[in-house]
Amino acid sequence: MSKIIAIANQKGGVGKTTTTINLAACLAEVNKKVLVIDLDPQGNTTSGLGLDKDNIETTVYELILGDAAIKECMYKTDVENLYILPSNVDLAGAEIELLEIEDREYVLRNEIDFVEDDFDYILIDCPPSLNMLTVNAMTTANSVIVPIQCEYYALEGLSQLMHTILLVQDRLNPKLEIEGIVFTMYDGRTNLSSQVVENVKENVDVKVYDTVIPRNIRLAEAPSHGLPITEYEPKSAGAESYRRLAKEVMGDK
Repeated sequence: MSKIIAIANQKGGVGKTTTTINLAACLAEVNKKVLVIDLDPQGNTTSGLGLDKDNIETTVYELILGDAAIKECMYKTDVENLYILPSNVDLAGAEIELLEIEDREYVLRNEIDFVEDDFDYILIDCPPSLNMLTVNAMTTANSVIVPIQCEYYALEGLSQLMHTILLVQDRLNPKLEIEGIVFTMYDGRTNLSSQVVENVKENVDVKVYDTVIPRNIRLAEAPSHGLPITEYEPKSAGAESYRRLAKEVMGDK
């Protein structure tokens, strides 16, 4: 049985997609079979793993509508052991379409049942909002990783996200837990980054990963080449950080 992790934060620009892509690649690098599910209509995870999101016929949107089976919507990436269930702008309409579907909170969960045993890890990149797509991710997942950018407003919105996770836990998925918080865009040259880390640790009663992801130009460049950092610049500080995070997630840091 695979471990299913939702990567969630309703704030945009905190490193959700970067974390999804590169954590998945680092897990695949150590021979774990990984499926990434792109639940963000922007489709940045899809293009960041080398697929042309504008020319894909079967995506997570067709899956949610019941127009395609899950194996028809899965694609192998150029990274060994790494597969993706892609998305594109069509997914933006899913919120309205889901209103007509019975048990709409469990649509993704019911489909993942067909392939769960084929993977060691399934990572879900959530949209930057607390909508029905995010709820589907959380009813499917065993746990949630929350990326937080090292900036002044880091705690803003975090309590709302935690509240949503607890609501899903209480009403829809009692097995859901918070896997941990990972800090992104850390700049060791500024006091602010370390202050943000300490502030969050003091105010949030959940696990905080030891690994912090640095601000790194190579990490920023990699998606434009359709590659994870492990393929684009395998010896960079960003690649090494995500490898350390992968070890923590696997429990063998």
